Amino acid sequence: MEETLLLFVAKFNEYLSNYILVILLTGVGLWYTIKTRFVQIRCFNEGLKNVFGGINIFDKTQEKSMTSFQALSTAVAAQVGTGNIVGASGAILVGGPGAIFWMWVIAFFGMATIYAEATLAIKTRITDTKGNIKGGPVYYITAAFKGRFGKFLAGFFALAIILALGFMGCMVQSNSIACCMQTAFGIQPWIIGVLLVIVCGIIFAGGIKRLAAVVEKIVPLMAALFIIGGIIILIARITYIPETLGMIFKYAFAPQAILGGSFGHALKAAISQGAKRGLFSNEAGMGSTPHAHALANVSNPHIQGTVAMIGVFIDTFVILTLNALIVISTLYTSGGVLSNGYTEVVMEVLNKTNLVQTAFGSVFGNSLGSIFVAVCLLFFAFSTILSWNLFGKINVAYLFGAKNPTIATTIYTIIALGFIMLGSLVSSDFVWELTDMFNNLMVIPNAIALFALTGTVTTILKHHKANK
Repeated sequence: MEETLLLFVAKFNEYLSNYILVILLTGVGLWYTIKTRFVQIRCFNEGLKNVFGGINIFDKTQEKSMTSFQALSTAVAAQVGTGNIVGASGAILVGGPGAIFWMWVIAFFGMATIYAEATLAIKTRITDTKGNIKGGPVYYITAAFKGRFGKFLAGFFALAIILALGFMGCMVQSNSIACCMQTAFGIQPWIIGVLLVIVCGIIFAGGIKRLAAVVEKIVPLMAALFIIGGIIILIARITYIPETLGMIFKYAFAPQAILGGSFGHALKAAISQGAKRGLFSNEAGMGSTPHAHALANVSNPHIQGTVAMIGVFIDTFVILTLNALIVISTLYTSGGVLSNGYTEVVMEVLNKTNLVQTAFGSVFGNSLGSIFVAVCLLFFAFSTILSWNLFGKINVAYLFGAKNPTIATTIYTIIALGFIMLGSLVSSDFVWELTDMFNNLMVIPNAIALFALTGTVTTILKHHKANK
C-alpha cells in the first residue's frame, strides 16, 4: 500500500514541481519585476542599508515582535537549510554546471516576488487585544478574496504549511542532522533526537522573544562558518575559478556537452533543475518567510520588503553560489572526478547527498571534509527547524486558536517535538515525498493572492518613492 502511494505522490510532485509551480512562480517573479519596474535593482542598495545599517544583535528583544534584522534572520534560517547543500548538488548533478546560471535568473526575479510577500505581510497584519502581532499569507489571502473563497484558500494554505513545515518538514531536517552526526562523529541517532527535542523544546517554550534571540545569533554564525570554509576551498582551487565560471555559462546553453543525450533534453534538464532548485531554495513565492517578516517592528511595509530581498540574495547569490563554485571547481574542472562527464563507475559512487562532502574532502581530506559539512548541516537544519516551527504555529493559531490559542499551540508544539524525535530515528521516502507535496500545494493559494494584490504592492512602492 505504501509503495503504491509513494509512486503516486512522487509522480504528482514531479508534475507539480516541474511544470505547474515552476511556471507559476517564475510568472509571479517576472510579473512583479515588470510591475515594480525592477524593484530588486532600484531598491537593492536601500535594502542593504536597511539590513546592515542598524544591526545590533544585543538589542533588547521585544516580547511580541522582532527587529527588522531578527525577522530577516528568521526568514534566512528557513531559506538556508539542507536544500542549499543537497538541493544545489542535485541540480548540478542532474542539470550540469549550467543549472546554476538558471538559479541566478530565477533568484533575480524571486527578489521581486519576496518584496511583494513581505510588503503584503506588513500591510495586512493585525494586532489582537493582547498586543500579539498576527501576519502571514493567510491574512493577505483573505484580504485579497473576501468571503468563503478567501477563507477556503487561507485554510488550505494553513493546513498545508502546518503539515509540510511544522510537522513533516522538521522531521526531515532532524533526520538530516542525525545522519550527518552519526557519519561524522559516530553519535547514535537517538541521542541526537533527545538533544534536539530538549533544546528545541526550551526555545519553543520561550515564544517569539527567545526564538528571535537565538536565530539572530545562529544565522550570522552559520553563514560565516560556511563562507570561511568555502573561501578556503576556492583559494586552494583559485587557478580553476575562471574555468568554473566559464562552465556555468557554457553549459547553461550547451549542457549536452557534459550531460550527454540530445541538446533539447539536456537544455530542459539544466533549466528545469536550476529553476526548481532555485525556487525551493530561496522560497520566494512559497509563502513561508512572510510569517517572519510580518513580525518585524517596522512602520513602513516597503522597508521590510527591501529587507526581504536581501534574504533571497544571501540565500542564492552568496550561500548557494559558493556551494556551487566549490562543487564545480573541485569535481568538474580539469582533474576532477566528473571532468570527463558522467561515466558509469563515477555515478555508482557519487550522488547529491555526498557531492559536497566529496568536494570539501578533496581539499580538507575526507575526514575533516565530512566533519565540516556535518557541522554546517547541523546549523542549517537546526535553524530551519526553529523557523518552520514558528511558521506552523502561526497557522495553527489561525485555524484552531480562535477561542484559546495557547492550548492549540501547546498541542501543536508537543506533536512537533514528537516528529523531530521520530525524524532522528527513521528515514522514510514516503515522508519526504509527502513533505514535498504539501510544500508544493501551499504555493498555489499564495501565488494566486500575490497576483490579486498587485495593485496594493505597487501603490505602496509608488507612495514610498513619491515621499522619499
